[in-house]
Amino acid sequence: MRAFIDELGGEEVLHQLVNRFYDRMESDPEVHELHRLHFRGHGLNHTRQAQFEFLCGFLGGRQYYRERFGHMNLREIHAHVPIRQNDVEMWLDTFDKALEDCALRGAAVDKLRATLTRAANMLANDVPDWRVASG
Repeated sequence: MRAFIDELGGEEVLHQLVNRFYDRMESDPEVHELHRLHFRGHGLNHTRQAQFEFLCGFLGGRQYYRERFGHMNLREIHAHVPIRQNDVEMWLDTFDKALEDCALRGAAVDKLRATLTRAANMLANDVPDWRVASG
């Protein structure tokens, strides 16, 4: 049985997709609010790598994230992060645009969108929001 990551084009394609997603997050003023989810912690460069590693294992490829951190519990990973429904929708929309930018289409991409939508929606929470002081 073929791994889902292979249906998308393998690790190289996934790496390009994740990088495009974070390039959009860094450059699109409409999704700048997503940055507040990364202001604390290790920043976007760390998150780019962790996202690739997580998605690789999540999609049936090598379990890089599990190898480094010992688990892949999505809720545990995000338990400290304030994620509102608006953030979920913004994240999914940005990921969708990255898929389009990378010209990824077809049944595998539709399946990925559905899977990510379910996963992202379960992360919305009531953790007190982070706001970065301006000035």
